[in-house]
Amino acid sequence: MHPVIEWKDGAVVMLDQRLLPGEKAFIRHHRHLDVARSIRDMVIRGAPAIGIAAAYGIALGVAELAGRPELGRAGFLEERFREIVAAITSTRPTAVNLFWAAERMQAVFERHHGDYPTLRRELLAAAEALDREDYGINRAIGRNGAALLRDGDTVLTHCNAGALATAGYGTALGVVRAAVEAGKKVRVIAGETRPYLQGARLTVWELQEENIPVTLITDSMAGHVMQKQMAQAVIVGADRVAANGDVANKIGTYSLAVLASHHHLPFYVAAPLSTIDPATADGAGIPIEERDKSEVTNFRGQATARPETDVYNPAFDVTPAALITAIITEERVLYPPFGEAIASLRGLRRK
Repeated sequence: MHPVIEWKDGAVVMLDQRLLPGEKAFIRHHRHLDVARSIRDMVIRGAPAIGIAAAYGIALGVAELAGRPELGRAGFLEERFREIVAAITSTRPTAVNLFWAAERMQAVFERHHGDYPTLRRELLAAAEALDREDYGINRAIGRNGAALLRDGDTVLTHCNAGALATAGYGTALGVVRAAVEAGKKVRVIAGETRPYLQGARLTVWELQEENIPVTLITDSMAGHVMQKQMAQAVIVGADRVAANGDVANKIGTYSLAVLASHHHLPFYVAAPLSTIDPATADGAGIPIEERDKSEVTNFRGQATARPETDVYNPAFDVTPAALITAIITEERVLYPPFGEAIASLRGLRRK
């Protein structure tokens, strides 16, 4: 699969995921504000991919300053860098990877801001390193999670936590991919994921591209599927994991967790350490993004409700740690009590 995002010839190139599965098109971004707009408008989405886009966007913003006579003025570079970072981090409040990536770029800035050519080079190198690291992290998550699946299992998933949401391979879908690569016959049931249909448009497309058996259902069918014992596990990704193990993920995840608990199905969350936010004590402290009502009242220009309809459109919900069987990270699989397990992680970013 072509990279979802990459730096190419001085521009940030993104696969426009809004057009899938009907059209595979790429957008070239020459300004950091265009990168910010694409993050906000969901040209690119998925917490790890958003983090990578943020890093590239910040590197691009600094590169835009080349040749500016103000570079010699005291404080100019610091002011512009703050503005660039603010433009990028104001786009999607829930995915903590966005802020994690910005912090990494901030650290590079603090080391090299006295030498603009070096700063520009090192920021791009840091963004490219983050991109490469994410792919390896996903592979490790996949290996750790594959051990939880048996030959012949069917996995129910929600939204898209695959190659399209990361630097490649995926988190939740990375577990499926790794199990298949290990020789296990694994099937997937994908919820459509209203209102943006990331499951129908993206997850199904990804799996079909790799000939992994997948069945699409509407979100409202999940309880019926579990009741009929058509799935043996639920695996989802995450946009933020609190210090106690509460998880923010695409709206509808909490409902799946409640249903899985009732039907005694394991409910797994696959997420890199960069998605764990030790500074947020529990799910109550996770900001939940609310998006425009048009995503609910329209789909691709076709009205699905009257324009005056009142709409509540949170993009995410919070699943309490008590409903989660395990959290699959690149370091190891975490089990309850999650607060202790998370605190013991060697590779966790801590403030």
